Amino acid sequence: MFSQEEKDAFYKVLYKRRDIRTFLPNLVPDQALQNILQAAHHAPSVGFMQPWNFIVIDSIEIKERLAWAADKEKRALAIHYENEADKKQHFLQLKIEGIKEAPYTICVTCDPTRGGSHVLGRNSIPETDALSTACAIQNMWLAACAEGLALGWVSFYKKQDIRDILEIPPYIDPIALLSIGYTKDYPDQPILETSNWEKRRDVFDLLYRNSWGHT
Repeated sequence: MFSQEEKDAFYKVLYKRRDIRTFLPNLVPDQALQNILQAAHHAPSVGFMQPWNFIVIDSIEIKERLAWAADKEKRALAIHYENEADKKQHFLQLKIEGIKEAPYTICVTCDPTRGGSHVLGRNSIPETDALSTACAIQNMWLAACAEGLALGWVSFYKKQDIRDILEIPPYIDPIALLSIGYTKDYPDQPILETSNWEKRRDVFDLLYRNSWGHT
């Protein structure tokens, strides 16, 4: 189905993909942005519900408000390390977002009403709409890497703040804020690994056969 060269290219993108926090101001070509959004839209979804929407943000004012929401939540979360002064300082020094630097931030949302009251597979497992949206985000991430662009997933925010800033209806779930642009710092390892926050686990420590706990 695929040549060895094509398979090598696929795995290269898969393993090269990184969560990036620093961006250059260089503009992103329209075609590259369209390719990334099309890749996201071609993700699999349970019951083919396609529950996602994409809000593309290039307004400086709106990005500053989003960055404020992220920073507010980061400082609130620092309380978890009150008894670990070194770790708290490390956490506060971590760069968690590049919203203001990146040319674009994309808010990916999930519409739980998409497809009506009965969507094949969702009645049994309601969270499949959010899981399907996550598949779209992963497609977007891999496509950005293939286009030579960097993407960072901002996960520090209160959803209501994002709804208020982007005028999102209350029933819509803002799943992710994704900053996209070029970067000069594309590391060989995940940033949280190079900054000694966490290490990648060995897949064989997470692998069971036939039932839980049977290695």
